[in-house]
Amino acid sequence: MRKSRIKAKLRANQPAILTCAHLTDPSVHELMSLMGFDGVWIDMEHHFHTMETAANLMRAIRAGTADGVLRPAKGEFMRMGRMLETGALCIFYPRCESAKEAADVVRYAKFHPLGERGVDGGGPDMPFCSMKYVDYLQMANDETTVVVQLEDPKSMKEAERMAAVPGVDGLFFGPGDMSVACGLPDQFNHPRLQKMIEQMARAARNTGKHWGMPCGSPEHVKQIIAMGGRIILHGVDLIMIKNGLEAIQRALGEQGITFERNQLGKGQSYTEKSGAQPAAAQKSRR
Repeated sequence: MRKSRIKAKLRANQPAILTCAHLTDPSVHELMSLMGFDGVWIDMEHHFHTMETAANLMRAIRAGTADGVLRPAKGEFMRMGRMLETGALCIFYPRCESAKEAADVVRYAKFHPLGERGVDGGGPDMPFCSMKYVDYLQMANDETTVVVQLEDPKSMKEAERMAAVPGVDGLFFGPGDMSVACGLPDQFNHPRLQKMIEQMARAARNTGKHWGMPCGSPEHVKQIIAMGGRIILHGVDLIMIKNGLEAIQRALGEQGITFERNQLGKGQSYTEKSGAQPAAAQKSRR
């Protein structure tokens, strides 16, 4: 079984840098991992990946050194076990609302005595029945990272209790959903959201756990690290490609060349909005 780069970074109180892949070409995931990112985030709450697709993407990630990071939908506790059996080393659980729910995440992500995850061993996480059973169970418990996400105002009251749950490694702020739930869509710099981030940081600090959030620029990364955040999600393949194509169009547009964009919105580009998460990573803000 592989050791977790994210766990190693967090144990050393160093920033763990994750990047996000929405596209399903394994080459993208392999490239990100070979380039030395600590984790490659795959969102299975919103996107159309099957477990078979996820397993192939995890295989591509294992060609490099990154951790596979999988994000189930809320309440998909049994699915988390299958996600970990694909070789993922980190679970980001969305929309966590209480300490009880956080404890349920740990329950299904960890083996006895820390939890009640079902045991197989025939997948690439063990890998393929090649380890002693006892060693596999211990290493899986040690190396699997569990992060719960705060994405609704009511979760803030439970932040410190969630962080205090044994087996929870960190809290992660979801500004996209949080801004919508607060009636402040896309207003990531709004004082109300900033106060929530500070509250979450205190909750993590008070319990000796880590925290983080998506960061849309190198300056934002620097800011969050200075505040004590160590779980950093920056960049997403879809927006990197879109930004690159738009840069080509802008450059050629100066020569009078036009492009038909009638299938896209006529207003301000999603990737051109200002705020705490501009340009390259606004899409990976959950």
